[in-house]
Amino acid sequence: MRCPFCGNDDTQVKDSRPTEDNSAIRRRRFCPECGSRFTTFERVQLRDLIVVKRSGKRTPFDRDKLARSLQIALRKRPVEIERLERVVNSIVRRLESSGETEIPASQIGMMVMEALRTLDPVAYVRYASVYKNFREAKDFEEFVGQLDQDGEPVKI
Repeated sequence: MRCPFCGNDDTQVKDSRPTEDNSAIRRRRFCPECGSRFTTFERVQLRDLIVVKRSGKRTPFDRDKLARSLQIALRKRPVEIERLERVVNSIVRRLESSGETEIPASQIGMMVMEALRTLDPVAYVRYASVYKNFREAKDFEEFVGQLDQDGEPVKI
């Protein structure tokens, strides 16, 4: 593993342990060249997934991009990092176990919407505003109007 500080290719693993949910291995590393310490995570990847965008463009699936989009929706919301990580792991597992290598971006978006709906209603509306491309206040009103008293969407 290359040192992110000095670029040295020969770093040493000082400690390895599984993460709390056993979905990855956390490794503490040391660079003998510059003396820096850093952490890496190793995850199992069942298959290479390709995301098919609306435009037809194909891009490699990026777990970090999925996590970032959830973090943005959940910004300043009372949701623990561990719950966010479990949601990301769950979505990735569902995608990998689907048997498909090419996944439509809309399918990933719907999975995120489902997860946010149960996790946090405000984050759900935030994500929906971008995912459904709200253009004006009326779009928000219509979407929020579809929510019932408990914050669950009304089935249409």
